[in-house]
Amino acid sequence: MTAESGTSNAGPRSILHQLFWFGVSGVLALLVDMAVLWLSTPWLGLYGGRVLSFVCAATSTWAFNRRKTFDPTGRQGKTLAAEYIAYLGSMSVGGVINYSAYVAFVRHFPDLQGYAMWGVAVGSLAGLGFNFVSARFLIFRPSSKPRRS
Repeated sequence: MTAESGTSNAGPRSILHQLFWFGVSGVLALLVDMAVLWLSTPWLGLYGGRVLSFVCAATSTWAFNRRKTFDPTGRQGKTLAAEYIAYLGSMSVGGVINYSAYVAFVRHFPDLQGYAMWGVAVGSLAGLGFNFVSARFLIFRPSSKPRRS
């Protein structure tokens, strides 16, 4: 950090930095996902609750990743709302992968204690790879304009 500007001179964040913090974000989102599913299942059921829990988890990862995981400087000139909508749209593809794995797990292992929570974990892992690539290269990619010092 420079004292005058309050910004970092470290340059773009490395892919290892991004993978680490994306993983941390994913663990936090998994907790959000499970908590919302647990709270909403009595009213929305296993499948409706899972849709709500996914949206809450995706929102939490967007907020975390835009601040911590990906370089916040030099981004494309999107408004906050446009970035959020683009992020949810992109994550929805990973969400389909995630939800499909969840449904398959829940249907195949209904006798496993805590099967819905295990299903959330399995779904989260299934969508992780796609979500990282789309976040890094589509949503949070830096603009092509050079940075000013």
